[in-house]
Amino acid sequence: MPAEIVQLHSENAIADISARIIDGLNRPAGQKELPTMLLYDERGLRLYDDITTQAPEYYLFGAEEEILKNKADEIVQAMHHGEGQVLGDEVVLELGAGALRKTSHILLGLSRLVPDASTHAPITYYALDLEKREIERTLGDIATSNIGDSLRGRVETKGMCGTYDDGLKFVMDGGLTANNSPFPITVPFTRPGLGDMSPISSGRTSISSFTDSEPSAISSPDEAQPPLHILFLGSSLGNFSREGAVDFLRSLPLRAGSGDTLLIGMDHDNDKTVIEQAYNDPQGHTKQFIMNGLRAAGRALGNEHMFDENKWEYVNRYNPEQRQALYQCMEPVIHTHIVFIGQHEAYFKSKCAQKVQNPATKEEVTFLKEETVKIEESFKFSERDAFSLFIGSNLRPIQRWTDNAQRYSLWLLERPPVSFPLLKQATKTYTPFGVPTIEDWNQLWSVWDCITLQMIPPSMLFQKPIDLRHICLFYLGHIPAFLDIHLSRLLGEPHTEPEEFKYIFERGIDPNVDDPTAHSEVPQKDEDWPTLASILKFQTRVRARLSNLYTDINSNKVALTRKIGRVLFMTFEHEAMHAETLLYMLLQRAGTGTLPPPGFTIPPWTCLAATWDAAPQPKSKTVTLGPTEISIGHNDQEGDDLTTNVRGHEFGWDNEHGKRVVQVGEFSIEWRPVTNGEFFEFYTGAGKNKVRTLYGPIPLKIAQHWPVITSYNDLSTYATVKGGRIPTEPELRVFNEMFDSGYDGGANIGFRNWHPIPATTGGERSAGKGSNGGVWEWTSTVFDNYDGFVPSHLYPGYSKDFFDGAHQVVLGGSYATIPRIAQRKTFRNWYQRNYPYPWVGARVAYDLK
Repeated sequence: MPAEIVQLHSENAIADISARIIDGLNRPAGQKELPTMLLYDERGLRLYDDITTQAPEYYLFGAEEEILKNKADEIVQAMHHGEGQVLGDEVVLELGAGALRKTSHILLGLSRLVPDASTHAPITYYALDLEKREIERTLGDIATSNIGDSLRGRVETKGMCGTYDDGLKFVMDGGLTANNSPFPITVPFTRPGLGDMSPISSGRTSISSFTDSEPSAISSPDEAQPPLHILFLGSSLGNFSREGAVDFLRSLPLRAGSGDTLLIGMDHDNDKTVIEQAYNDPQGHTKQFIMNGLRAAGRALGNEHMFDENKWEYVNRYNPEQRQALYQCMEPVIHTHIVFIGQHEAYFKSKCAQKVQNPATKEEVTFLKEETVKIEESFKFSERDAFSLFIGSNLRPIQRWTDNAQRYSLWLLERPPVSFPLLKQATKTYTPFGVPTIEDWNQLWSVWDCITLQMIPPSMLFQKPIDLRHICLFYLGHIPAFLDIHLSRLLGEPHTEPEEFKYIFERGIDPNVDDPTAHSEVPQKDEDWPTLASILKFQTRVRARLSNLYTDINSNKVALTRKIGRVLFMTFEHEAMHAETLLYMLLQRAGTGTLPPPGFTIPPWTCLAATWDAAPQPKSKTVTLGPTEISIGHNDQEGDDLTTNVRGHEFGWDNEHGKRVVQVGEFSIEWRPVTNGEFFEFYTGAGKNKVRTLYGPIPLKIAQHWPVITSYNDLSTYATVKGGRIPTEPELRVFNEMFDSGYDGGANIGFRNWHPIPATTGGERSAGKGSNGGVWEWTSTVFDNYDGFVPSHLYPGYSKDFFDGAHQVVLGGSYATIPRIAQRKTFRNWYQRNYPYPWVGARVAYDLK
């Protein structure tokens, strides 16, 4: 029985391709181009199949097939949260399916998730491609093979004939739902964040409707629609322009928190010779494939012999230095600041001066001798390129697989409910560390609401996950109260009602491990605390107050002075830091109270551990640095805050002020922080511990490569026994400036994950740049006064209250640190050296004799 194929080609498809051909040919010499789509007609698809089977130089196909052949079961497990449970009526849609040789491994993996065949297969696979007869042939070959026997009753195979846009429109219009209702999706997003996960959002209980009784439950995303899994293999994304790739990925109908996934293949920024041979094999298979594009172009205009192929030749080139030129000329745009390192280009080159006539209009197109016409471009992706692309597209990696030669990757991605955009490039009039925008606040509020309203069950509101700190409910009131207090001081206005909240919530506990009783007074009985509903109403009013201030600034009703900017900066980063504090408190009850992060795929731990175990290690344990000098701090005088010169000004906390140069001697330092496996083998013997995560405890074996999180005292002892020490603040800054990959390079910050991951610094690619795994890092530098330190007037006790000799400087950021803080090189954090709860690790440094 022939496979069911949905015909999606729009009536204007032929006219559209013809118009694009004519437009491309009518451009000036040196700028002419033809649509890449022409290469993939029925004959072109078969010629491409010849490349994949007979041209070993074309490594992309073989590398991707190797991954799928060896890891298909892992991949489909990860697509299903590592649980291997098929919910029923799941849809797998492959964009540009081709011959299905690689896809068959995924289909078989999916079939193995379904224990028993049934008359109604729980998974439906759609192959989307341009040529109906090719779809019929490939699906027919699958059905009549042994693969088809394995799929029967488990995975039903169907086809879609049309372009990417046709297929995605069909999905969005409800073509995959039983009643053809529109696909319930909210992308493309107006901002890269959660939307509202608070009760303010539509479809949920409104704060304004709360009474003084507590909400009985916190609503969750609609799970009625079965998951959609999109496959986009073959590094086809490389055929898009830079901006087009971002727009395309943002347009995919992937719903946050629904189980929807995207499996995408991406070629690496490999050696120039390797890439050029891959696209121009000695046997001539690629040449045949490309030259067929001329015949397809002529056919689309009415005469497939319009171009005399004897007068044309195929040429290709790879531009590995494309990154440098593009990076310098791009404007710093927040969502599309994406730069790819290399670009392969395929051209037709005219062997002679000639004219070609359009059979429909009789108009002639003139070509000069050796003039080129571009037919295809394929971008290659470095680590930084891939992660930047995902951030700009509002996608989050769940897992990644690479081939044995490390030349190609398959990424499994999802649409996260919480994300942060790339930081803009600094200019003379702009810094990403200036006054936060109202959009920045909305993103931060999304994170705060996610944590406070969906990860803390009602039973935990009056509990202390860490005895040294307040109950959970306190922090829900502290954040808006702190903001409101500083807005009132700034504007000379009354406090937001109820005014008594400022007395209850003004200051949290600054934990003193040696004297746990040292903290501010708060209600001692549960019944004496304000209700959750009243706190949320207060929060809403304070947020509205802040929004009104931004409106007044934007309308010039209020002049933006540096003092106003400082208050906005200070209260913004205060909330961001408290989000992290609250999370490391909640970590103590993960699995016994704290709810896991909503809307994120539960990590497929076993699959991830296999990938982490196989990851290459640095060739050497350490790197030697120095002697050198390092600049610490910046100039940010609070005394200049009356000026309206705010644009381009970088704000910081009082302990960041005062730019100074420090000399650093020669030292060696380990490429990666101390891991759980190393630390627990040293202290207790391997295999006896579990590691806390926000998803609950996991075996040490899974997290053995993560950086260990523990106190300075413990890690200092470890380093000493190993013959080393904890690095100083200047030493760690030298290392980070050279080797930290940054948020756009894959650093595990900004809620990219909700757990640490193995460090990647010291690898062969990217000159050793990488991530430390998503933790702050201890330094041996005591947090103390220094020459030029001036305490903040707005927040006098922020730093100086901790100049007690008991706190160590920590640098960097954890997986829950927002990029604005983690990427500001002047930012300094600190913790008591015997405080074990915050997410801080360390690497070992060594003195050189």
